[in-house]
Amino acid sequence: MNDIDQNQAAQPQGLVLVIDDDPVFNRVLTRALTQRGHAVASARSVEEAAVLIAETRTARAVLDLNIAGTSGLTLIAPLLDANPDCRIVVLTGYASIATAVEAIKLGATHYLAKPTDVDAILAAFEATAPQADFTPPSQPLSVDRRRAWLHRQLRLRRLKVSMS
Repeated sequence: MNDIDQNQAAQPQGLVLVIDDDPVFNRVLTRALTQRGHAVASARSVEEAAVLIAETRTARAVLDLNIAGTSGLTLIAPLLDANPDCRIVVLTGYASIATAVEAIKLGATHYLAKPTDVDAILAAFEATAPQADFTPPSQPLSVDRRRAWLHRQLRLRRLKVSMS
């Protein structure tokens, strides 16, 4: 058994696969999910994700819409083929109703605009029905503002951990 399988076996909710090409966001989200007791694997490319999908039984996936210029939506079918019960949350910094509808039609459970937080992602996993409504933010954050938001989230997580 490899480390992922051992962690997965110990976790009743199964493995969470984080697929996002932004190294900071990927690392922060992976760490936050791990701190909340989830078994987590991460990929920063479609190719890395394909290997992990083939090697593990992913119960939940956080999937970026745009992975280094490739549509993350192409990974929905392989995720569902590997585990038809997989809960998939699609994240994007380029939110639109058209892509939200497409993601849900392909089998995603939920679609969230970045920036978002771990609580919103976990709530999306627990949603009992696929998301029927989506309203994109009126003014999405710029890349610089999103990175600043991620940095603040990381610092807040560290403060919470040290205060516990």
